[in-house]
Parts: sequence; structure tokens; C-alpha cells
Amino acid sequence: MSGGTEPGQAPRDKKEPPRPGSVRPTSRRLLVAIAVLGVAIGVTMVKAIESGGGVAPAVSWLTLIAWAFLAALLFAAARNTNQRIQVRRERMEPSRAVFLLMIGKASAFVGALCAGVYAGFALSFLQAMGSSGPRNRVIMAAAAAVISVLVVTAGLLLERACRIPEDPDETP
Repeated sequence: MSGGTEPGQAPRDKKEPPRPGSVRPTSRRLLVAIAVLGVAIGVTMVKAIESGGGVAPAVSWLTLIAWAFLAALLFAAARNTNQRIQVRRERMEPSRAVFLLMIGKASAFVGALCAGVYAGFALSFLQAMGSSGPRNRVIMAAAAAVISVLVVTAGLLLERACRIPEDPDETP
């Protein structure tokens, strides 16, 4: 028996194709793949720099503060957008909604890549955790990876907040 549908039957797959002019939600698998790619980039970058006689970059406090600020802004935008669109059912100017949707998607993608790169940095310095220098590098890189995951989460929440709610009064 094939997995297809017969005429007159609904598809077995619960996912509906997107409506014309709509954007699919960001795939979690894609975000994980981007993060894994980021880990590979981070580890490779540290090894390449150190094999060339250089010193691998360290994550600064300013980086952590900037990422945390971005995550806070995205969470605030997601909450505000959710309140306007989902709770109060207000209409939003289409260009603003698309802008917020794209900011959410881009933040999720960039956050996933950076989370992977920072995790790669942390993994690279993990072997030398005995001394204080590498320990601080691991802690800072791991903190940056966690904050980057918060950016991903906030981006996904913003993307979700931009969904147009189903109108209960409309019946097909």
C-alpha cells in the first residue's frame, strides 16, 4: 500500500501546505544543523589559529552583554507583538509584521550559528581546563553559547507571535 491519498480523502500528513504569500515556520532541524556547522567552524578556527602560531580569540564581557541585550530586546518585541496580534487581535501594518517576522527568523539563524561557534570555542579549550586562562575561556564561551540559545529562543517566539490568528467566525 502506498502512502498517498485516494481521491476524496484528506491527506494523512497533518501538515498543511502554506497558504500563498505565507512563510513557513523555521525548522528546528535546520537550526540544529546550523548549530552543528557552527561547532565545526569554532573548533576549526581555534585549531587553525593556534597551529599558525597565533592566539585564539577569547570571548569578552562586552560580547556577553551585547548578546544578552539583543536577547532582551527580542523577548520584549515578541511579548509586545504577541499581545497585539494574538491577545488583543489588533491589526498590524503588513510591512511592520513582515519586518518583525524576518528579524525573528534572522535572529534564530544567526543565534544558532553563533551558539555553535561559541560551543566550538568552549570545546577547543576544554582539554586545558586545569589552568585559569583556559578555564575562563571555556566559561565565557559557554556563557556566550547559552545566551546565543536565548537569542534563538527569542527569535522563534517573535516569529511565532507574528502568525495571523485563525478567525473563529470564518468557516470554510
